[in-house]
Amino acid sequence: MAFPPKTLDSQISEMLSVAQGYTGPSVADLPLAQARVAYGTRYRERGITPTRRVPVEALELPTPAGPLNARLYRGEPGGALALYFHGGGFMLGDLDAYDAQSHHLTASSGVSLLNIDYRLAPEHPFPAASDDVLAAWRALTATPADYGIDPARIAVGGDSAGGNLTAALMHDIATGGLPMPKAQVLIYPAVDAAMKSRSMQALRDAYVLPADRVEWYMQQYLPQGQDRSDPRVAPVNSDRLGDQPQALIIHAGHDPLWDDGTLHAKALADAGVPVTLLPYPGQVHAFLSARRALPEAQHATSAICDWLRARL
Repeated sequence: MAFPPKTLDSQISEMLSVAQGYTGPSVADLPLAQARVAYGTRYRERGITPTRRVPVEALELPTPAGPLNARLYRGEPGGALALYFHGGGFMLGDLDAYDAQSHHLTASSGVSLLNIDYRLAPEHPFPAASDDVLAAWRALTATPADYGIDPARIAVGGDSAGGNLTAALMHDIATGGLPMPKAQVLIYPAVDAAMKSRSMQALRDAYVLPADRVEWYMQQYLPQGQDRSDPRVAPVNSDRLGDQPQALIIHAGHDPLWDDGTLHAKALADAGVPVTLLPYPGQVHAFLSARRALPEAQHATSAICDWLRARL
């Protein structure tokens, strides 16, 4: 495939044409509290109203930093579960923003979903979020019966920054000799923090997520002087890829993180891990959040549900 792709999907192109008339501040220009409200509002407005809502339980998972809020969306009986980490550049996003998506994924796949409210930067810089997701994994696998789940039927997944946290968790699990999930789902994951990939250079002015926005997120997330090659920051550099579970990776052609998905898929495959790579060349970063308007977002969401159902 030629790179970068020359043609945007027609539906997303129409949406972006409307958005170009917006003259207000970007998320990076807003005060943090307002940026978080704006992110959540936009995410909910672009999503899809689930046709069926599922039972939801509010939980607190024990962690060394204190209780971690979470929501468990109950799927079909049997104990299959997907632990999910939301996106938002390590700074934005919360349980409310992803509520409709969580209902939809659970109802469509039959797999229960646990969405956790990990700590956000800049108040809680790296490694706070990674520590939280690792603590959540330890809590789940230590006492799975407490949550009504089958420890042999657990997947982990996330989008964007949540994809990074998913991949970093796989490294931490392998390094720590902990029980490994059966599958992982990475949705336009940020797994290489070097900012030097082909797509990061070619798509530096991309719609939705330009390269300077990625760098801004990283600067808020990482402490000064942090080594960006650390596999907990850039999990594509993990030396434990071969110990990881089968993976589904989704990426978008008009996204600076396109090569992150490509490189991680190759690294896992080279290490002997079965990988399903689903490219959407005509789409932009975060296109799954526009399921209400985009057929390809609906297709990708269905693909995730089908993949999880088949493997769990």
